[in-house]
Amino acid sequence: MNVHRVYLISNREGRRYIGLSEDVTLRLSQHNAGLSKWTAKYRPWTLTWTSLPMPLGEARKLENLLKRQKGGSGLCRLLQKYAASGS
Repeated sequence: MNVHRVYLISNREGRRYIGLSEDVTLRLSQHNAGLSKWTAKYRPWTLTWTSLPMPLGEARKLENLLKRQKGGSGLCRLLQKYAASGS
């Protein structure tokens, strides 16, 4: 079974992007190489947060939950709840 992580990246202007991947390090390099349409024009990106590993279905649910928060205290609480140790 493949495991996925939900991640949050941010740039110097304060923009954020939430996504999911099996390999967050590779995905971050793709964002910074301009391979993602939405993130290409807002480079460079840094990894801000990652979740614990989870099955794809759970990762998609968490990604959508985080995206619905639109920032703010709800997002901060969820990031703390689902953070991988050291994130």
